[in-house]
Amino acid sequence: MADRVETNGVSLSVVDEGDGQALVFLHGVMCSGRFFAAQVERLRDRFRVIVPDMRGHGESEKSLAGHTVPTYARDVSVLLEARGVDRPVLIGWSMGAMVAYELLRAWGSDRVAGLVIVDQPPADFAWGDGYAFGLFTPEVLAEAVEGIQTDLAAVGHEWAELMLHAPTPESVAFFVGEFTKVPPAIAASILVDQTFRDYRQFIPTIDVPTLVAFGGDDKATSPDAGRWIAERIPGAKLEIFEQSSHAPFFEEPDAFARVLVEFAGGLA
Repeated sequence: MADRVETNGVSLSVVDEGDGQALVFLHGVMCSGRFFAAQVERLRDRFRVIVPDMRGHGESEKSLAGHTVPTYARDVSVLLEARGVDRPVLIGWSMGAMVAYELLRAWGSDRVAGLVIVDQPPADFAWGDGYAFGLFTPEVLAEAVEGIQTDLAAVGHEWAELMLHAPTPESVAFFVGEFTKVPPAIAASILVDQTFRDYRQFIPTIDVPTLVAFGGDDKATSPDAGRWIAERIPGAKLEIFEQSSHAPFFEEPDAFARVLVEFAGGLA
């Protein structure tokens, strides 16, 4: 059951269940903690599982200000300090991986037990320097912002079909339902902010135990981006979930939980 925490003047919804090593799940843009419900069910008997909704998302307060990746990281930092969380495993999916990077930058590696990067390339923009994993050209970004501002549900439906390897009417409806909880002005703001974040130079500096988890279906993001990341973080482990697109924890919940238990359980 979710409760609420005040962080930086905004009320965030957070699920906090179980005891032991803390696993902190950080969701993507226009998403929510509800995407991780199957992981909470599978992991709360062994770990402390903490799942916030970012400001403006899910059941959190719809503040119109503060929609940048570093601000989201500061919100999460205040939340974790308020809950007395020490050396968590940060599990960042999509934009949530960027939030995890900003937490690492702010905290330093001594305060993080481990990092899980879930289906997020090092940058989302198609930088014109040979970078191979950019999803957004200026034209694609402009089209996305236009769609979000004029028909968020239609954009959500299109994105759900890309994010799921095997979409069903029920799963697409769930995705769209969560996307459309985010006011369009907030959705457009954070999408633009995350798109221009570039962590290519930061990734090789990561010095905490790291698991890189990507879906094998490349219709949303390429698993080659996961390989690129894993090759540049010393000791990183790579897992490709062949029956998933952008959300392996959702489409392959048992397999994802097993891999996470093995990774997090080995950190002690």
